[in-house]
This record gives sequence, C-alpha cells and structure tokens, in this order.
Amino acid sequence: MAAQGYTRVPIHLRDVSYRTFLRKDELWDIEGSLLDTKGYDQMATERGHLAAGDPIHKMKIRLTIDDDFVIREVSAEMEATPFGECQQAKAPLEKLIGRSIKSGWRKVIAETMGGEAGCTHLRELLFGMGTAAFQTVGRYRMHQRRLAGIPEKVMATPKAPLGECLGWAFDGEPVRRYRPEFFGWRPPETPTSGR
Repeated sequence: MAAQGYTRVPIHLRDVSYRTFLRKDELWDIEGSLLDTKGYDQMATERGHLAAGDPIHKMKIRLTIDDDFVIREVSAEMEATPFGECQQAKAPLEKLIGRSIKSGWRKVIAETMGGEAGCTHLRELLFGMGTAAFQTVGRYRMHQRRLAGIPEKVMATPKAPLGECLGWAFDGEPVRRYRPEFFGWRPPETPTSGR
C-alpha cells in the first residue's frame, strides 16, 4: 500500500516468514524466521555500531511435527540478538517436544517459555507456526486423497477453520457452498448448574 502525497523514510523493518516441508519419513518441518533491521545507523548497547540494514534480531525456529500436530523435534538459531544472554532462551523450546499444536497453542507457548523464561520474538514466531502447520498438513493430505480418488472425510462436528474467521462463519456463504452440512451450525449449549 503506497502512501500518497508525502515521502516516507523506512525506520524499522521486520520480515517474518514461514515455510513448511514434507520429509521422506512423512514428518513435517515447519520453519519460521524473523529478521529485524533499522533504516539508519545506530549504536547498539552491547554490539556497538550497527549500520542501516544490519540485523538487530535474526532468528529461526524449526518444529518437526507429525500428522496429528505433535511436536517431535525442535531447534532454534539466534544469529543476531541484543544480548549474549538471549541465547539461553532457546533451552525452553525443548519443553515443546511431545506437545500438540491445537486449540490452546498460545497457552502451551506461555506455559513452556512465557515471561522471563523465554524470548518475546521466539514466542511471536511460534504463534504463527501453528497457523502455518494448519495451512499445510490437512490441506496437503486432502490433496493426496483427491489425487488417489478417496472421498473427502465426513465430519460429525465442524473443525478448524470453520467458525474461526469471517470467511468460514457458520452463517456465511463459503460454508453454505463448501460445507453446507454445517451452515447455521451452533455449538451445543452446556447446561448451567443449579439455580
């Protein structure tokens, strides 16, 4: 989106990317990377002079998951950080092994590496890695089933992304067109206790 009528000077630039790969062992590698730079020269507290474009933060996480979104392996690289001590924030990532990327993923991240136990930027990367996993695994497996002529699975109850965004609202037209069995669906009411 271009600004109209005035000149802009880049000050802070953050590039975040996610990539997913299917491995030969049928596990998935989800990789997230984050790069922060400034558009001007600066003096960093511990690293000294940083020219415009030098990384302030440069980090990468790889989660290896299975088709059930269970984390099997995790690794991180922190090539550029403000302080040497930041490297210690990689250790809590090991606590994610065996955990699942599912509803409550942000809570899992907070429990394993929240606050002073982890790194704000690694946590931010992990948040988006959940979305990347969901965009990858189910879609690709569905693609494989279609190529093999296997009919789409019938769902008894709706699953993500149904009901989790405007595009997949239960009373929206995309649901009516592509998942009509859930058009107008509402979760069952839970009984209230006592009066």
